[in-house]
Amino acid sequence: MRSPSPITPTAFRLAATTAFRLALAYLGLFVASVLLILGLIYWSTAGLIDAQITDTIEAEIAGLREQYRRRGLPGLIGVVRERTAMPHANALYLIAAPGGTPLAGNLERWPDAARRSAPGWITFDIVTPLPEAEPHPARAATFVLPGGIRLLVGRDLRELEAFEDRVVTALLWALVLTVGLGLPGGWLFGRGALRRIDAINRTTGRIMAGDLGERVPVRGSGDELDRLAQNLNAMLDQIERLMAGMRRTGESIAHDLRTPLGRLRSRLEVALMEAGDEDALRAALADGLTECDRLLATFTALLRIAQAESGALREDFEPVPLAGLAHGVAELYEPAAEDKGLTLEVAADGDPVACGSRQLLSQAVANLLDNAVKYTPPGGRVTLTVAPGAGGAGPRLTVADTGPGIPEAERGRVLQRFVRLEPSRSTPGNGLGLSLVDAVARLHGCRLDLVDNAPGLRVTLDFPPPAAA
Repeated sequence: MRSPSPITPTAFRLAATTAFRLALAYLGLFVASVLLILGLIYWSTAGLIDAQITDTIEAEIAGLREQYRRRGLPGLIGVVRERTAMPHANALYLIAAPGGTPLAGNLERWPDAARRSAPGWITFDIVTPLPEAEPHPARAATFVLPGGIRLLVGRDLRELEAFEDRVVTALLWALVLTVGLGLPGGWLFGRGALRRIDAINRTTGRIMAGDLGERVPVRGSGDELDRLAQNLNAMLDQIERLMAGMRRTGESIAHDLRTPLGRLRSRLEVALMEAGDEDALRAALADGLTECDRLLATFTALLRIAQAESGALREDFEPVPLAGLAHGVAELYEPAAEDKGLTLEVAADGDPVACGSRQLLSQAVANLLDNAVKYTPPGGRVTLTVAPGAGGAGPRLTVADTGPGIPEAERGRVLQRFVRLEPSRSTPGNGLGLSLVDAVARLHGCRLDLVDNAPGLRVTLDFPPPAAA
């Protein structure tokens, strides 16, 4: 004997999926709805037929009473015989003497239910003369005419019974078809959803194994699984960017901090060797402190970039008047600009407000002004402009200078950490200024653009509209 095939693990997994359970729940709801609709049809139709039978019997009783009053017992017997002689009639009649002896009608004897009860409505079983016939229900009303004559008027309920059987059969077939079509549909629905979820699981498994370049496939249907895949891919892109940034940061720290640490060590060694010369010792310690300040500034910039990229400071966002912020930061750089012979101007059209971190925004503007003042030659101009948004757009902050600018091919690279376009690296700095500006812009949902100022560079921060912010 052939043993039944075991249920596959896929079937177990499918039966445990939310999609399949939802399909079963909808199937159960649909089955209940079908049963309710067919039940209402059954009860309303059966009730209507029952009411029609009752009305018909009552109408016939009134007519037969009138016949008996006008024509007496012979006339009543004649009417009943005429009606029972009609073919395919389902009407039941019986006229009986006071003792119960049948006088006319299509029933052989007075029903037992009528004998045991007072005149009124009764339900009883009758059997037709056919050999293969089975008992079937009937409903009738009995009453006594003047003179003690008993009269029974009723209807054979075979048609109602057949209708009820048809309705019950239809209900069962509807139930079978609903389950027969619903279960495969739910199975296919759950299986299709399971395949897509399996694809997501396989992709995430490969990503956890170290392949960060993998992405969850998107079908383009726009359903919730597609939106989930798009969000996962966006999250993976961000993780990959952060991981790449961490690798670049580690490499850049190892490369860029090696030189100041080496200088710091050399000067400390010189200080030890020249411990007898107080002036040389003081100069060496001062140089060491300068290098320590540079190192601390580098690590502080890295910390601020990490805070901006993590989004941890988003909870502390508040309304920030950009004009006041611009004037405050510009005041700090006015002495440096004057010493270099530069013109530093601040132009504010009103006082537009942005939602963000005052500390990070101030640092970003300070970095832009620091670069502009640092790289603009003497006699040049640095302009800081704040303007409200037009046409529903958010406010704009612009820093423009008349320096050498940045080549278009390098404008994306200078936003990376520790990237400096100056090969000699003789100008003070650590290559983290624009990286911090980029991180702050992304944290605040700003658009950062670096364009030509002819001559020089113009950097714009386009803030999102107030509603979006």
